[in-house]
Parts: sequence; structure tokens; C-alpha cells
Amino acid sequence: MTRTIQNDFTAPALPPIVITASEAHRLSALADSSMAVFPRVAQFLARETDRARVVADDSELPDVVRMGSRVRYRDDETGDVREVVLVYPHEADIALRRISVLTPVGAALIGLSVGQTIDFQTPSHQTRSVTILAVKQQS
Repeated sequence: MTRTIQNDFTAPALPPIVITASEAHRLSALADSSMAVFPRVAQFLARETDRARVVADDSELPDVVRMGSRVRYRDDETGDVREVVLVYPHEADIALRRISVLTPVGAALIGLSVGQTIDFQTPSHQTRSVTILAVKQQS
């Protein structure tokens, strides 16, 4: 006998995201190569790159979080506002507020625009939500 389980939980809709073609390619490769070591965050990053709208590398994206962007965001649970630069893992340095895209919050930030909110899961399996307040592209 087959049993159907009713679940009233509805996952929040994911905000639309935009990634350039070269970043999408590099992030997808990073997610694939990291699956064995960081499976949860690698799967999350892979999902984000798969669902992103991919645009040409020379597209103007002033309010979109890209690699190297300086991002100000709010932790919606605590209200804390943080400013970080989103970088590839080898460039990460928490003392300089340079966070890796291969962290849960880093993977959540990529491709978002000012005003958008996204949920992500912390390493301790808690769901957190962040809202993008400002994005500055580094030159």
C-alpha cells in the first residue's frame, strides 16, 4: 500500500538571481570539485548557479552581488548588518572581511540584488535569512 504524507510546510520562493557566464562556469566547476569535501554548501552553490539567469560577461550589473563585490547585508534574525567582500576560497580572509563563496552565506549572496532576501542553512542546520542592503562593484 502506498501512503501519501501531507505536508503543510511551504518553502519560501527563491528570489531570481543573475550571474555572468564566466562566473557561472567557474562557480559550477568549484561546486563540482568541492562535493566530496563540502557536500552541503557545494550542493547549495550548484543549485544557485543552475537556477541563475546567466548573462554576458560585459553586462552592467551595478546592484547585483558578483565575485569581488563589496556587499552590505542584514541578518534578518539578529538585525546585525555586515559588510563583506565575496571571494573565491583561496582569497578568503575573515580578518579582512573577505568571505568565500564556498561558505553558506557566501553561496547565498551570489547573484542577489539590492532589496532581495534569501534563506540558507548554517553549518549547525539552522535556517537563516539575509537581505541585501547595498552592493559596490570593486574595480
